Amino acid sequence: MKNQKLAYIYAFIAVFFWSTVASAFKLSLEYLSVKELVLYAVITSIIVLFLILLYQKKVKKIYPHFKNNFFYILFLGILNPLLMYMVLLKAYDLLPVQEAQTINYTWALTLTYLSIPLLKQKLHLNDFLAGLICYFGVLIIATKGDPLSLDFTNTYGVFLALLSTIFWSLYWIFNTKIKVDPVVGLFCNFLIALPLILVVIYFTEGFSIPDRRGILGAVYVGLFEMSITFLFWLKAMSETNSTSKIANLIFIAPFLSLIIIYFILKEEILFSTITGLVLIILGLFIQQIKSFRKKSKV
Repeated sequence: MKNQKLAYIYAFIAVFFWSTVASAFKLSLEYLSVKELVLYAVITSIIVLFLILLYQKKVKKIYPHFKNNFFYILFLGILNPLLMYMVLLKAYDLLPVQEAQTINYTWALTLTYLSIPLLKQKLHLNDFLAGLICYFGVLIIATKGDPLSLDFTNTYGVFLALLSTIFWSLYWIFNTKIKVDPVVGLFCNFLIALPLILVVIYFTEGFSIPDRRGILGAVYVGLFEMSITFLFWLKAMSETNSTSKIANLIFIAPFLSLIIIYFILKEEILFSTITGLVLIILGLFIQQIKSFRKKSKV
């Protein structure tokens, strides 16, 4: 039996924790390199997800999934967490947090555009209009409110933030092509990516004793960005009577995140960031108008 009140509780918990991770990224990167943060966050996620599978008595599903889908799991693991988080965290390292996290919210639009060639979906006028609005919002954020100047805060950082949306979208698109329990799938993807991350670190920067504060930050990221929060969101979606009512709550996260960034990181929130974020959210709403109408009728 569905429980809408419980669905809202789970969804708000997920939204709150997702709102904190941008600040956690930046704080952790003061003590760890990008690759180290990915490594220790992934290790944390693997441990947590395994304990969850143990509790759910689903550990026995791990081996069959690996046996039947090894190369697919390898591909997904390379996309996420390896490439996605390496690129995303580098963007956070180069850009002000408010810019990196806001630009990253365009991933939903990237997902739609990549679904056209990969899933044979049609491009609608809504999608085209949403793209113009969203990416104009990105331009305003990246140029600090002077889009005609094309003078970016950090061109490479903006490029990486947008590139991360491609990896994230590809991950979800190809994830739909394989039927597996979501927790089992996520655990296997992270597990197979771990040795790859170790190899990358070994051949690039080498290993060193990490700062304790950095480890605490990585554990937080592993818990509330990569594992537990994902489960809260899945639980919310399973309890709700209306998927659209829960899905819309995700738009609270970037605004709440800006408040946390201001108070925790003491980073001045620019008017251009708020303007760009409003445009991005507006574009995503326009892009979702048809699906919202369909879901509201269900």
